[in-house]
Amino acid sequence: MSRLIVISNRVSAPTADKPGAQGGLAVALSAALREADGVWFGWSGETGETGEPNFQTFDGVTSATIDLPEQDVEEYYDGYANRTLWPLFHYRLGLTEFEREFQGGSERVNRLFGDVIAPHIQSDDLIWVHDYHLIPLGWMLRQQGLTNRLGFFLHIPWPPTRLLTALPEHRRLVDALFAYDVVGFQTREWLETFHDYVVREMGGSIGEDDLVTVGGRTIRVIACPIGIDADEFIANATSEQAQAAYTRMVESSIGRSLIIGVDRLDYSKGLEERFNGYQRYLETRPDAHANVYLLQIAPPSRATVESYQIIRAQLDSLSGRINGAFADVDWVPLRYVNQSYPRAALAGIYRAARIGLVTPLRDGMNLVAKEFVAAQDPEDPGVLILSRFAGAAEQLDSALLINPYSPDDIADAIDKALAMSREERVARWRPMFENVRDESVIWWRRCFTDSLMRV
Repeated sequence: MSRLIVISNRVSAPTADKPGAQGGLAVALSAALREADGVWFGWSGETGETGEPNFQTFDGVTSATIDLPEQDVEEYYDGYANRTLWPLFHYRLGLTEFEREFQGGSERVNRLFGDVIAPHIQSDDLIWVHDYHLIPLGWMLRQQGLTNRLGFFLHIPWPPTRLLTALPEHRRLVDALFAYDVVGFQTREWLETFHDYVVREMGGSIGEDDLVTVGGRTIRVIACPIGIDADEFIANATSEQAQAAYTRMVESSIGRSLIIGVDRLDYSKGLEERFNGYQRYLETRPDAHANVYLLQIAPPSRATVESYQIIRAQLDSLSGRINGAFADVDWVPLRYVNQSYPRAALAGIYRAARIGLVTPLRDGMNLVAKEFVAAQDPEDPGVLILSRFAGAAEQLDSALLINPYSPDDIADAIDKALAMSREERVARWRPMFENVRDESVIWWRRCFTDSLMRV
């Protein structure tokens, strides 16, 4: 049986120091690696001189990590990944920084990954590369002479052609994808925007079964949406830790309806727009005051990038302004928390909420929406309000779909969700739950690897 070689920017495989894999992706890939006796390669997250990979095996999963020089971290990770590709692929051209040394650092690190990893790959290994940081890696591995089956999965949106062409050397980046055999996207929309670029900018053609040809090279592209570890999360929702969190929320709510938002602190998540929409709800529905409150959990991320420092300052100011304008001596309309919580505790918080408010301005998928659905009480579920610009909206289409840029849209959806009957809430929740359960992260992993095995 072929080994599965997983390569990502960071490695989240379980270790003796951190025995619990973090998040659904880590759980799925760890399970795949146990089945296929594979190796998970990636950056350790530490700076230092790059040497041979540090191999560790724990709970049946082997990981191999390398350190990166500080300059490489600044140019490849903080620079090209987080200040160029991330904002551009999330349609934020005004926040995108185009620096030649960023691109050079990215190609240098991808080449370094290829040089370090190639000697450890066997001829029949199946190689699966993950996300925008490592787009050029497949081409680097081909330069090493590898003829293995190579797959790539993009976890974030693929931008429209006219937006992507703002990137210097955009053709060079997309050319690198044609080193892979299978390229996966979260949704059909992102796949079709890729098709558009190939036809318009590369003179390529689209064949049957989404075979894409440019010159003499043909690859398969697939839409394969990632899910959560549904069985685990459903079990988490009734665990002791979840029940404790649920009880804590119910008691602190004092009969008020809880609206929950859980997002990494990032401008793509639409947090400022969400706060504005909630403020519009409070402004236009004074009779509802003291009957509802919003809990926004937003752990900080990428603290060294200036645009993230700005969004944190804006949210600090806006949350204070909302509470200053509407709070009473016995009621605070907005609880804004900058820390993370264990997944089981989050499941309990989701279950206690009347509304899950998920309003990204653009998102490859958004697993919080799926976690909220999985955590609900089947007899009395909450209502999911979901941005139509999240990849998850394609699957969770019985949510209340809204335009996150419109404060009135958000306010109206909150009003509708709070007034919704139990019968309608159950009818909307049930098909979403079935999708989350059936198209789990395990289904996603098999969907992609089966396609790669058929190459």
